[in-house]
Amino acid sequence: MAGVDGTYDCTVKSPLGDQKLTLTVKADGNSFTGQASGAMGAADVTGTVDGATLAWKQQMTSPMPMTLDITATVDGDNVTGNVGAGAFGSFPLTGTRTA
Repeated sequence: MAGVDGTYDCTVKSPLGDQKLTLTVKADGNSFTGQASGAMGAADVTGTVDGATLAWKQQMTSPMPMTLDITATVDGDNVTGNVGAGAFGSFPLTGTRTA
């Protein structure tokens, strides 16, 4: 699904305030590889592609270790989704594809 490929400037609305991140995605069939980077570091990500929906798990170490469960749907140059943070709840993710 090459339609999801690209680099996205994203914001997650978390209890720690808006968290900015850059997400890169390269799809290959029903999976993708890429990277998520922001103020708290960078991590390689791999996940699944279902139509225009991406899903992946990401390890976070700061401010405390936890696994984030993320889904995001690409619609044109926009991406929306949710970041699940276990007992801390779920937070909205929004972003736009960069040129």
